[in-house]
Amino acid sequence: MNKQDFIAHFREPLFIPEMQATHKDEAIQELLQVFVDEKFIRNPEIVLEMLRQRETLGSTGIGKGVAIPHGRTVAASDVLVGFGRSAKGIDFESIDDKPVTLFFMVISPPHDEGNIYLPILGSLVTVLNKDEKRNALQNVETFEEFLQIISGE
Repeated sequence: MNKQDFIAHFREPLFIPEMQATHKDEAIQELLQVFVDEKFIRNPEIVLEMLRQRETLGSTGIGKGVAIPHGRTVAASDVLVGFGRSAKGIDFESIDDKPVTLFFMVISPPHDEGNIYLPILGSLVTVLNKDEKRNALQNVETFEEFLQIISGE
């Protein structure tokens, strides 16, 4: 997936530079709420239940302070990615048992055009495997800075 296609799925209204949540479920709800506020999601109760069910299969806390709650739902019409940062960190039952400070929520319709849901998840993991990217994201304050960091520019 090229950089332009990747960053096209991020929207400024879905950028939360300082999350208020202190617990896992609150973090999921806070991230989901920005999708709802911008009318990217219809029927948030369905999406919240889908995300909670996904977490019962295994935490989407992938370690190194990162979580990527994600899923497919008929309540979404496009593949979009939200970002949130928690300075204090949140226990997200991550695979390394460390608190999560960087959250990326990926919501997709069941059948997305171009089948980009999985490539987006893969691109996120590739970016977030780099220490310098994660460290830079810890201090991001604006959406423009965020795009520069994740796009590699």
